[in-house]
Amino acid sequence: MNMNLLNSKKEKQIDWMITLLPLIIIVILCVLFIFKPTQSNEILSQVRYFLGDTFGIYYLIIGLGVFLISIFIASSKYGNIVLGNKNEKPKYSFFAWGSMMFTAGLAADILFYSFSEWILYATDPHIAELGSIQDWSSVYPIFHWSLIPWGFYLVLAVAFGFMLHVRKKERQKYSEACRPILGKHTDGLLGRLIDLLAVFALLAGTATTFSLATPLMTNIINELFHLQLNPIIITISILIVTCFIYTYSLLHGFKGISFLAKSCIYLFFALLAYVLFFGGETQYIIETGFSALGRMIQNFFGLATYTDAQRTTSFPQNWTIFYWAYWMVWCVAAPFFIGNISKGRTVRQTIFGGYVFGVGSTIISFIILGNYSLGLQVNGVADFISIYQQTGSLYQVIIEIIRTLPLAPLVLILLLVTMITFYATSFDSIALIASCYSYHKLEENESPHKFIQLMWCILLILLPIALLFSDSS
Repeated sequence: MNMNLLNSKKEKQIDWMITLLPLIIIVILCVLFIFKPTQSNEILSQVRYFLGDTFGIYYLIIGLGVFLISIFIASSKYGNIVLGNKNEKPKYSFFAWGSMMFTAGLAADILFYSFSEWILYATDPHIAELGSIQDWSSVYPIFHWSLIPWGFYLVLAVAFGFMLHVRKKERQKYSEACRPILGKHTDGLLGRLIDLLAVFALLAGTATTFSLATPLMTNIINELFHLQLNPIIITISILIVTCFIYTYSLLHGFKGISFLAKSCIYLFFALLAYVLFFGGETQYIIETGFSALGRMIQNFFGLATYTDAQRTTSFPQNWTIFYWAYWMVWCVAAPFFIGNISKGRTVRQTIFGGYVFGVGSTIISFIILGNYSLGLQVNGVADFISIYQQTGSLYQVIIEIIRTLPLAPLVLILLLVTMITFYATSFDSIALIASCYSYHKLEENESPHKFIQLMWCILLILLPIALLFSDSS
């Protein structure tokens, strides 16, 4: 009787509008992407151009402003605030906390771009304006993936952590964080619209992320087994397997999420260590990485405020503004999760700890994986730029890069497994946060019903599959 009463109470707490409306719209979008791929791709391209070209300056202002605010908050008296009770200790060790935070904030994209992003910049006219490929093509990847992106995450993470663990709010939604500004409107139409936009942004961001790097996983499988199957079939199979893994992890709660995150970090650093010590470019990687990091720090404010007002190359519109918009979309889920797992840590520990683990791991990834292939390029051992210009496929370029490593098939297997665990660890945390959105209220230690979690796990995979047909990633 008591169990039935509890289940009935939880059902009444479910926010059916936030739960069902996104489901219906995602199904409609999936149908459009599958049956009208060309038209869908054109519309998405126009929307991206409009936002980047017209509102780009505001993205730059917000990005730099949020980073500066994060440093101010952590360095001020507010940094002493504990996200929880006054003398509460952190719930997770620094390694477990950092692993969950890092993998929730960055999916397998980091591996895809760490290997190849310098090539995109090397072929951009703006790099020629600045100087040589050696000096600048490895600077921008570090800039676009480090301080400002993690600033977005960490400022919101401490705000959400304060809301959840200090104020003990039971409405785990974006609108609740806006209550000091919205007041009574939080519970009205405006609050509902904010929550709906947050859910749609979450779904759109995760779909783009999934559909971006999964073709690399398909290429790896083809390279390993020499299959002649349709790439879309292989990619969908990978997505389904990944969905099964993160669903299994999520249904086992934070214990499952933590285990998967730590496993992902071990695999990730094993891959980095192998490339660094056995790729034959150790000295070049370290020295070029050190120089790139120094150049990024030295020119940080110039890079963060460059607008290309005359649109000579449109570099900031194509890259910096695109990335800031990308990270803002991910801010719907990642900061909520980081704030949730930061219980017992001070605001200062959360922000500076996030920069140390999150930014540090990100920079190491780009320095090692990116500068390995850059070293082969500038030393004349390989010509990855020509391969990219001939094939137009970064996926094929990455395969060619890995072929230059000793025991390349084993590296491909390690990369494939690491990418799957990265996706799984990112999306189990996202599915958890989305599940919380499905409730009007959740008590501090209360978890969403497993059926709701399962529904969101499946919903997160539908749009990426549809995007494969529109080729709009």
